[in-house]
Amino acid sequence: MEDWNKRNRPIRLEKRFEFENYQDTRDFLDKLGEHCEKENRFPDVSFGKTYVNLTIRPEDEEASDFNEKDYSFAKEILLLHL
Repeated sequence: MEDWNKRNRPIRLEKRFEFENYQDTRDFLDKLGEHCEKENRFPDVSFGKTYVNLTIRPEDEEASDFNEKDYSFAKEILLLHL
């Protein structure tokens, strides 16, 4: 996935989202929280005043790579940032 950084040890997708101000960061986090609840899937999240870092691991913890459902989840998160 071109918009995410794929790492192999351990397998994961990483992305940093940048924002103009704290309110935009909060709005994204709120949308992300709703989306994750709906999908029952929860990436690792760290954030500051104007950024959010996300790490997504494969849904199947034993998988050696991502499947289409994993990539779809990552793409849907990108749409929340628009």
